[in-house]
Amino acid sequence: MASSSGTTSGSSQLPNSGSEDDLQALMHQRKQKRMLSNRESARRSRMRKQKHLDDLMAQVGHLRKENSQILTALNITTQHYLGVEAENSVFRTQMMELNTRLQSLDEMLCYMNGGGSDGFGFGLVSNGLEATDGCFTRPWSLMAMNNQPIMASADMFQYC
Repeated sequence: MASSSGTTSGSSQLPNSGSEDDLQALMHQRKQKRMLSNRESARRSRMRKQKHLDDLMAQVGHLRKENSQILTALNITTQHYLGVEAENSVFRTQMMELNTRLQSLDEMLCYMNGGGSDGFGFGLVSNGLEATDGCFTRPWSLMAMNNQPIMASADMFQYC
């Protein structure tokens, strides 16, 4: 009986052990399949990360190039600005000088206008100028009569 009970328990173990082996093989197969799927997913994830990194590096290169172009344009614009500012300074100085000379000429005209009527005569009549001529209302017309220029035109336009 011992042998029959051993056989019974042995025969009952055989179908269970085959079923367990099949179950373990199935679980192992699923585990392998899951591992392959995970590896593939990880590979795709690494590829996405690498593509994203490559895109970011390309963007960095583009932005650096754009930044360099902007800095170059800024430097050129700054140089132009400084040149214009220097030219404006020269023009302001010339304007002040010309205003001072114009004021002096205006004072001379007033003096000459008053002197002509007082009888002192500063050669206005000999130059063909008379008070009724209207030349005193147009002070620049006196410059045409004068042989010496107020300021040499080369000096006046040397910064153009």
